[in-house]
Amino acid sequence: MHAQSRVLEITFSDGAAFRIPFELMRVYSPSAEVAGHGPGQETLQSGKRLVELTGLEPVGNYAVQPRFSDGHDTGIFSWDYLYFLGSQQAQLWADYAQRLQAGGRDRDAPMPEKAGHSCASH
Repeated sequence: MHAQSRVLEITFSDGAAFRIPFELMRVYSPSAEVAGHGPGQETLQSGKRLVELTGLEPVGNYAVQPRFSDGHDTGIFSWDYLYFLGSQQAQLWADYAQRLQAGGRDRDAPMPEKAGHSCASH
C-alpha cells in the first residue's frame, strides 16, 4: 500500500505487476453497496479521488478486504478480481468516465444522500 500516491502495488505469480489506484478500487468495489445485487443495480460512486486505504485484511487464501477512509469496508476483493482491476485499468477508467457523464455527475462531486436502502427483504 502506497499511501502517498494512493495505489496498491501487487505482483502475481505469472509475473504481472499492477499499481491499482485506491480510487479505482473504491468505485469498482465488488460489495453489494456499490455493485448492487445484479446487473443494472450498480450505485455510481463519485467524490472518491482522495480516498485512502486504511487497512487491508486477508480473507482466507483467496482475497483481501480493504477498509477505505470513507468508511467503506464491505467489499471482498479476490485475487482474480484484483488482477482484473489491474489489467483492465484503462478500460475501467473510460467506462467510469462514461457512466459519470451519463449520470450527469462530476468525478469529484460528493455522493448524493441515500434514500433509506436496506438489503433486507421487503
